[in-house]
Amino acid sequence: MSKILSMRKSILIAILFALCFVSAQDVIAQRRNPAKSADIAFERKQYYSAIEKYKKAYKKTGKKKYKDERTRITYQLGECYRLTESYRLAAAQYKRVVKSEFPKEHPEVYLYYGDVLKSEEKYEDALYYYNLYSEAVPDDPRGQRAAEDIQYIQEWMEYPSKYEVTRMKNLNSRSSDFGVAWTSNNFNEIIFSSSREGGVTKEKDVITGQHFADFYTVRQDKNGEWGEVNLADDADIINSEGSEGTPFINKAFNTMYFTRCPNHKNRESGCQIMKSSRSGSSWGDPVTVTIANIDSLDVIGHPTLTDDELIMYFAADRKGGFGGKDIWVTTREDKGSDFSRPFNLGPVVNTAGDEMFPFLRNDSTLYFSSNGHGGMGGLDIFVTTIDSTGNWGVPKNLRSPINSIGNDFAIVFHPAEERGFFASNRDSRNGLDDDIYYFIEPPILFTVTGNIKDLNSLQYVEGANVRLSTAEDGVVASTLSSESGNFLFTNNQVFLDKLYILTIDKDNYFTMTDTINTIGLEFSRDFTKDYDLSPIPDQPVVLPDILYDLAKWDLKPQFEDSLQSLIETLQINPTITIELGSHTDNRDSEERNDILSQKRAQSVVDYLILRGIDPLRLTAKGYGERVPRTLQKDYVFDGYTFKSGTQLTEEYINSLESNNLKEYAHQLNRRTEFRVLSKDYVPRTNINDNQTAQIRLRPEDNKIDFVQDTRGNFSFNAIVNAYTERITYDQSFDFGVSQIKAMAMLKDGIITKNDFKGDDIDKIITAGAIKNLSVFVIKEMRIADKTLYNVEVTVYNNLLYDWVIGQKVLKKFGNFEFDINTMKLIFK
Repeated sequence: MSKILSMRKSILIAILFALCFVSAQDVIAQRRNPAKSADIAFERKQYYSAIEKYKKAYKKTGKKKYKDERTRITYQLGECYRLTESYRLAAAQYKRVVKSEFPKEHPEVYLYYGDVLKSEEKYEDALYYYNLYSEAVPDDPRGQRAAEDIQYIQEWMEYPSKYEVTRMKNLNSRSSDFGVAWTSNNFNEIIFSSSREGGVTKEKDVITGQHFADFYTVRQDKNGEWGEVNLADDADIINSEGSEGTPFINKAFNTMYFTRCPNHKNRESGCQIMKSSRSGSSWGDPVTVTIANIDSLDVIGHPTLTDDELIMYFAADRKGGFGGKDIWVTTREDKGSDFSRPFNLGPVVNTAGDEMFPFLRNDSTLYFSSNGHGGMGGLDIFVTTIDSTGNWGVPKNLRSPINSIGNDFAIVFHPAEERGFFASNRDSRNGLDDDIYYFIEPPILFTVTGNIKDLNSLQYVEGANVRLSTAEDGVVASTLSSESGNFLFTNNQVFLDKLYILTIDKDNYFTMTDTINTIGLEFSRDFTKDYDLSPIPDQPVVLPDILYDLAKWDLKPQFEDSLQSLIETLQINPTITIELGSHTDNRDSEERNDILSQKRAQSVVDYLILRGIDPLRLTAKGYGERVPRTLQKDYVFDGYTFKSGTQLTEEYINSLESNNLKEYAHQLNRRTEFRVLSKDYVPRTNINDNQTAQIRLRPEDNKIDFVQDTRGNFSFNAIVNAYTERITYDQSFDFGVSQIKAMAMLKDGIITKNDFKGDDIDKIITAGAIKNLSVFVIKEMRIADKTLYNVEVTVYNNLLYDWVIGQKVLKKFGNFEFDINTMKLIFK
């Protein structure tokens, strides 16, 4: 067992075979050695015994003349602790050694100290000593690799690989359990190695203190539960008084290759690769697999073969390698022949460290464990593939959760599925007890869920049409948002390696699009996002940064990019038509300004048509100077701030102190806006280039009709934020709106949450309600040809009419009278 358990990982580096260790004792080989018996135990890998002997030897070297020997013994103690994975104790010994002159002759102490510090998750300290080792031994890539891995460990922990890992509690014991192989094509029975009690012999390995490893089997029932673990055979055919491990079973499940390390009492022995054939359920007597230039004293193990069993990979520490244990390969002509002289896989796979436990999958993919390629700690599992020229690629770390800060090794895969087993001591109490872990790549499933709200009102949007589409397949799934604004696409509708376009649309809202990308994802994911739909406004929207020179109407090239957002809006929303309205400053006559503004509107329309927008969706309208701009944000010019909410009237502009400020204000008034006219346009497939956009004129008047209801109250129309509303006049009232009407305006986007006064908007607006006596601001309100801006109105829960306005507020529009004879409201 000593040889099997010491090869399975770096602490028991010869689990299935014993390896020679060249210690620092050679430095003083020619002089008296007070630690001779400890060194012999160490060479035999009897580390626990060596620890006690080194402690006694250390006490005998108290004199100054033994200073170097004391340092060497301290290093050897550190090695014993490291190789038994008592990392905290090892670190204490190495810490003393690195302060001495010892590392000058033996710089590997830096590397080992870094390893134990990494295992203790002291990454910054580990990095320091890895760098020292790289400086001392620049030709050994292990130091640089380990330093680089420090940067990746936390990333690997945070972003693990695609596998899910489960510790097999029913299979594992308090001793070491490792090396799994399936024994039938039903894949419901496995064979594995274990050093648990109840094996062939009660004798314990002097190296590990555990029993020699034997083969055990266990079956899985129809419910997926693993049953009782039993010795693999009662006749001690494949099990012996030595150690057996790392089985490999061929694809016909009738031949098993494995490693056996005999336990000869009075003579030296190595470890061999054995083969046993099965007839029915019984395994036959194992025979040694003959490999050229390999004899019974060599230590080899961990066989894995190609499907035709003509190529075998195995692990060994032999002449011609690259340092520690390497992976070798050997071939034969047919199954009845001996294997040829093995050759090393080369420096791409093998390192100055240890490479062991190879597992070949599909004849072209090799998994193995290594402590020489860096990684998370101890032995990590790597994968490499062979190309058409026979060269192996750079090994890749399988990352967490397959790998850990402990030793991870002996991975095997199901031949057709992404699942299998491996061994690890990550949860071991003492670092010696390896456990079997099951891993699986779960199916990668996706869902897309979301919640849709009105951007302005914060209310849920019910009945929005939500579609998933791809460029290849068009619309692949669609649904409607629920009463609470939710929608869902299940894993039967969303698949891997697709780029989906999510489209959300609803009447009176701008269409919204988003992308859902599942290309190359390794994990299941629930795509969840909230969407705020923007209501299509009837009020004008100022286009950004389209400014004109005085008395000019041509569209400047530098402002063409400002129209890109409008073009995208029109492309995404093909059913809306818009009015492009242009405005001038108040200089020159009204007639000339009307003509100039019409030409400016037409210049924008012409550009949109040039970019492929249907001319029948566009209307050009020149407003001249009649609608001064109300600023929606602050503008700073020449040290002066034009505040948000300022209306750039002639009176305001004349009040400015300098001509520069006045000119800038006039420039701000020269603008182009767009207003949505309709939302039900039917897109055309054939557009006639000879068709032109509409030209629209809108006469203004200072009179408006009113009616008198049965209660004697007058009512008339007003334009509130570009929407027509019916206003009732009550002389003694102030200005109010019913809660029902205010909620409707929120849902329709006529007002937004930002229009309400008060800091705690969540208490003012709740789902389906607005707090009584809340106040919001109407940005623009027009009655006849009179316009007010930023008008405050109060919400009343029990108001009889939708809107009620009193004399005080109505008079702000100008002096007025209700002419009973003509039934007109007249502003004077």
